[in-house]
Amino acid sequence: MPYSLFPTPYSLLPLLYMYQQTDPPRPPKEILPTMYDLPSEETEDSGLPDQYHIWQADLLEKTFFPPKYPRNQILVASDLNIYYNLKHPTWYKRPDWFAVLGVDRLYEQRESRLSYVIWQEGVAPFITIELLSPSTQKEDLGEVRPQANQPPTKWEVYERMLRIPYYVVFNGNSNKLRLFELVRSSYREVILNGDKFWLPEIELGLGLWSGNYQELNRLWLRWYDAAENWIPTPVEKERQLVEQERQRAERERQRAERLAAQLRAMGVEPED
Repeated sequence: MPYSLFPTPYSLLPLLYMYQQTDPPRPPKEILPTMYDLPSEETEDSGLPDQYHIWQADLLEKTFFPPKYPRNQILVASDLNIYYNLKHPTWYKRPDWFAVLGVDRLYEQRESRLSYVIWQEGVAPFITIELLSPSTQKEDLGEVRPQANQPPTKWEVYERMLRIPYYVVFNGNSNKLRLFELVRSSYREVILNGDKFWLPEIELGLGLWSGNYQELNRLWLRWYDAAENWIPTPVEKERQLVEQERQRAERERQRAERLAAQLRAMGVEPED
């Protein structure tokens, strides 16, 4: 089931009147700001993370396959603005990576998103992941408080406003992985047994995989299945298929050679 903040457009009724709502009320997409009004890219903000952040987010996306959800009902994004407060419609948070379940992958089933506007979509992310850096670590871990009249921190938005069920932080320098689960109204850290954890709601686990990705050998965040197998990327799947076909052809060759040897032992020359 999707994690819906607003079961129906009419649950937004008190706020809709701020935007000259009519009677009967019109849908949010007709009167409220949409992603076209609130894009992620600004002229003064390139929005470009470093290579590691790009590659890590890419690996997370390419291995995220919850078995209960068709691919077109999963939105995965990195460095995409989430607009979360209709009273302050220009306030946003930009997670390093997040996933929303039960929404169309494409905006209105026809185009990629410029941002994720929560009062238009009505569904909160199921999980968000932050890749810690020295400049953002305190905010990401809820160790700072915003100044008066300033937007709340990421921690506050994820915990109190969007109420995202799972919040993951990973320090790529120390390779420390931490998981926070929303329990009632606040995040509680989950004590990990090792370097991975299982999310039963989506039948997937997330852990640290030691391997080579984008020609960089290090520890990476990666999804795994119920058998604790790391979920392959599309490139790895293709390589696996090629290798399986090679092994099948080799078995056929060996079988043919054994059969030919048996025929020769019986005095019969096998046909080419």
